[in-house]
Amino acid sequence: MGKVRLAVLGMGRQGQIHSKNIAYMIPEAELVCASDISMERVGACAVQGIDLYDDYRKVLERDDVDGVVIATSTDTHDEVIRATAAAGKHILCEKPIATTLEAIDSVLEFVTEKSVKFMVAFNRRFDPTFKKVREMVADGSAGEPMIVNITSRDPKPPHLEYLKVCGGIFFDTSVHDFDMARYLSGYEIEEVYATGSVMVDERIGQLGDLDTTMISLRFSNGAVGSINNSRQTGFSYDQRVEVCGKTRTVFGRNETPTRVEYIDPQGTHSDVPLYFNIERYPAAFLGEMQGFVDCIMNDTAPPSTGRDGRIAVALSMAARKSYDEHRPVKLSEIG
Repeated sequence: MGKVRLAVLGMGRQGQIHSKNIAYMIPEAELVCASDISMERVGACAVQGIDLYDDYRKVLERDDVDGVVIATSTDTHDEVIRATAAAGKHILCEKPIATTLEAIDSVLEFVTEKSVKFMVAFNRRFDPTFKKVREMVADGSAGEPMIVNITSRDPKPPHLEYLKVCGGIFFDTSVHDFDMARYLSGYEIEEVYATGSVMVDERIGQLGDLDTTMISLRFSNGAVGSINNSRQTGFSYDQRVEVCGKTRTVFGRNETPTRVEYIDPQGTHSDVPLYFNIERYPAAFLGEMQGFVDCIMNDTAPPSTGRDGRIAVALSMAARKSYDEHRPVKLSEIG
């Protein structure tokens, strides 16, 4: 086939990133059009010369669109996925697929019936550092994984209006790390135990949420692990992983603007990590989109699937249940 012709629905921060990557960074792809319910946002599209709409359904009516990137608000995903699949377009959707497992199962069944490719946007799988860690585990050079530790902390909390609708820290933040733990280890997570506090902003607690959490993991091969999340580091974006195998331990460190270090009488100094996800993960966002284009062009399975998206949501539910009930929760209890 020729170029893969794509459209982006939703022109917020993620939609803008995806649009620029399609238009300028992937030779095999072409950005045909974009939509957003806000004409102000759609008018601010960084890509010139494409058709812009205020109704995503107009995009789906076009015959010159092969695939659609869904970056609309979470509460619209179910509806938009169904409409896109019904139109016969391949789909890359931001997480989550939907907010309940019943809705997710129904959506995935519908997508399968329509025989379109469906990929969930877990961009961290495509980060070069984390991919290298995964490769060293997958090729056996690290030995059988025994411990997987993930640190994922934001520089500062998002605004309160976002926190009211994001679903809570386990669904908004930990969901990425659950997927990363499965990806890095190559094993399923069978049990979680979650604890947490409100240490950053008491208004987050008033919403019934947490801002500081620790989750213990148990994997299907017997390995153990941890995920620690915080809404505020006070300095930057803290993104680190560690896989301890039987023959070596592999670390994925923070990314910094430079690798320069200097020593003076006060100590050894280096750059502060990159500030947030836009700065930290540009290569991951690009790799994610390249993976979507490749699976359409080569007629292969998406590199991150609807099943991956469902499991991450189920694990987030298990973590919240664990916190609420003060006990370990098996994934099998969630479904």
